Amino acid sequence: MEKSRVENADNLHNSGMNCAQAVVCNYCDLFGVDKKTAFRMAEAFGAGMGSMEYTCGALSGLLMLLGLKNSSGSTENLTKSATYKLAKELINQFKEKNGSVICSELKGLKTGKVLRPCAGCIADACDIFERLLKEETATEIMQ
Repeated sequence: MEKSRVENADNLHNSGMNCAQAVVCNYCDLFGVDKKTAFRMAEAFGAGMGSMEYTCGALSGLLMLLGLKNSSGSTENLTKSATYKLAKELINQFKEKNGSVICSELKGLKTGKVLRPCAGCIADACDIFERLLKEETATEIMQ
């Protein structure tokens, strides 16, 4: 895991970005997306999707990045099936690390038992994405 990217995501979150924005803005440069566009795109995914405390914003940001990385960007070459399959794998990795993918459960809002604070979820989303990038690089080298 590239420590400076994780630290940067944490700094972005501490500067006022929501969890999804911190993850997406942290890697948008890899996909030619400007930070302002990434910021705007991820804004509604904070606090468990629009403050509804559902799917974790950091996980939502991770899945947005997966789309940027994996999608062909065209209906002529549909990649959604492969992207959905990989998304399930990433979601399961996140859930295995944290015990849930639901914001309110992670924050312990109903139980009082915090499973993982936002900073940890952001770091985990970055870690999962870093591993995905490294796996892709290793596959390219082997081919």
